[in-house]
This record gives sequence, structure tokens and C-alpha cells, in this order.
Amino acid sequence: MKTTKILIIDDEPQIRRLLRFTLESKDYAVISAANGQEGLAMAANHNPDLILLDIALPDQSGHEVLQELQGWCPKPVIMLSVLDNEQDIVRALDTGAVDYLTKPFRSRELLARIRWGLRYKQEPSTSPLIQIGKIKIDLSARTVTKSGVLLRFTPTEYKLLCLLAKYEGRVLTHQQLLKEVWGIAYQKETQYLRVYIGQIRKKIEDNPNAPDLLITEPGIGYRLG
Repeated sequence: MKTTKILIIDDEPQIRRLLRFTLESKDYAVISAANGQEGLAMAANHNPDLILLDIALPDQSGHEVLQELQGWCPKPVIMLSVLDNEQDIVRALDTGAVDYLTKPFRSRELLARIRWGLRYKQEPSTSPLIQIGKIKIDLSARTVTKSGVLLRFTPTEYKLLCLLAKYEGRVLTHQQLLKEVWGIAYQKETQYLRVYIGQIRKKIEDNPNAPDLLITEPGIGYRLG
């Protein structure tokens, strides 16, 4: 049975020790690096299944390391940082990180994020059928049903819903959604998203005022599922 291998890229020895102890207690194989260049070399040589990447590294930023990884390493990357600011989170997600965790974090939360990250695929779903809770999207027939009942969507609502569904579970930033649905000239028009997300929730959620499918990540974007 293959052991899941996780690469930690973090310059703080105590964080690396804590992460190693937590992960090895759950039978993950752990390798670690203390800077960006060492981390890139280990990613190339050891083929990890997932990478935990700190933003503040001594030789280069985690954002730069993430950008380089995107060119040749298709494995999921979860960013770690003591900074909890929207600019860093949005930049990391826009560059290709699958998640972002702020230090200090709880071990159970870290393990849950890792489990999700390991299920995540870098490429969007190509299946013509997507099932999320009670919602079933048939991309070939261009239909959406909820518990077997056909739902009606405008072309823009449908396009936005399908984009979120193809990346099920992943946070898509405001800029990513606006660019893909409306075009690059609309990347600052976040009010468009608020309106259309509200309309979609009225159709797919049991309680649109307390959504459990289409979730807001405040200041960052939205995720479905």
C-alpha cells in the first residue's frame, strides 16, 4: 500500500517538528525543507503527494515558490502563513494554491484540509455529470436538477454555477470568477457576483439565508460543495 508523502517547506524548525509529529501520527510520510530552493529540489526529486508551503521563507517568498511549482508540479499546495490578510490569500489562490491556513492552526483543522487537498485535482472536472448534494448538473444536456426537479437558470447563472461546480470544493476568487464569466474587463465588478450568487442560492439552497452548498469566503470569493 502506497504511503502518502507530504513535503513541508517552512523555515521555522519548531513548526517543521510540530507538523512532522502531527502528520506521522496519522501515517503520512514526511519530508521537509527550510527554504524555497531546497523545497523546489525536494519536490522535483521526491514527488510528494501534497506540499505545505510557508509564505515567509528566507531566500524567496512562498508566492515565488508556488509560481515556479505551477510550471511543472501538478500536486496540491496548501499555503501556510502567520499573516491573515486578504491580499496574500487571494494571491495564493489565484496563483494555484488549493487552500490557505493561518498560523497558529489546530491539528484537526490541518488534517482536514490535507485530506481535502489530497482529494483535490488540479484540473477541473471533465465529467458531463456533476453531483453536489441534492444538485445534479448535466453539462451535456445543460440541465440542473434538485432532488430530480428541473431548475431554471439564466445563461449567466448557469455559466457561473458550472464554473464553481467544475472546481467543486475549491475557493475561486472574485477575480477568477469575474474574468471567466464576464471577461477580463470586469474583474473589479464584485457587485455582479453578489447579485448572481444570491440568485443561484435561491434556486439550489434549502435555506438561501444560511447556505450550505454555495459558501462565501469573506473578502476572497466563493466555493461550491
